[in-house]
Amino acid sequence: AKGGARIALDPVLAAEKLRMLVEDNGGTVITAPDPARIPRATKNQAEINGARAAHRRDGAAVAKLLCWHYRVSRATSRKLQSGELFLLDSGGQYQDGTTDITRTVPIGKPTEEMRERFTLVLKGMIGISMLRFPPGTRGSEIDAVARLALWKHGCDFAHGTGHGVGSYLAVHEGPQRIARTGTEKLLAGMIVSNEPGYYKEGSYGIRIENLVLVTPAEPIEGGDIAMHGFETLTLAPIDVRLVRSDLLTRDELHWLDIYHARVLAEIGPMLDGETLA
Repeated sequence: AKGGARIALDPVLAAEKLRMLVEDNGGTVITAPDPARIPRATKNQAEINGARAAHRRDGAAVAKLLCWHYRVSRATSRKLQSGELFLLDSGGQYQDGTTDITRTVPIGKPTEEMRERFTLVLKGMIGISMLRFPPGTRGSEIDAVARLALWKHGCDFAHGTGHGVGSYLAVHEGPQRIARTGTEKLLAGMIVSNEPGYYKEGSYGIRIENLVLVTPAEPIEGGDIAMHGFETLTLAPIDVRLVRSDLLTRDELHWLDIYHARVLAEIGPMLDGETLA
């Protein structure tokens, strides 16, 4: 920077080295948000169409258990034991979109506590999926929706409910997030994860993660204002062996049935007979 130049840097994103270089060369640093962050986070129609297509292919891959996220070492490799839960956090970079998905499956017969806690997590995930909210709502204002069922049973999870996702870019991309710290407005076209969880220390962990797209919602009959909602992008089965249907409301059961019907319709043609079953 030439002497006297004023350079704007985003303190969240810019490296400290940049600030030092500017100031060492006589420039002045002013702090300002990255002007590209909102346009980048708000996907255009081509990016939205690409995300939908990428999630169809990714859902088929997850159904075949080919998208492994973790690599094991000699120190961490071990056999899966009957009675455990296996948490698979996966995703990929496709040329038309970025995916992020988590599914939890039982190894052998799960305990009743596992099934109860899984269903509480599922209720939170469905709650976010079905939510309607006014335009301009911030992620911090809806984070509790994913936790209510857990709270009623004296449980919680320590991470945010969701993070922003890029388009063939970073899988963790801000500034939007569904979390207590999510101060950014959720705008139509933004993609965020919907991933409540439950983790019993030293025993097992549960997380269910779908990516969702912020969209204008259908008008609510008798309502006064326009609303936004979420379109679920992720297409992969949720293991019903862990679901206690008696803990789900009629609307939640209906959502789960409709979701699985959509999964079958959209990724079924990409699967062979054994995997399809």
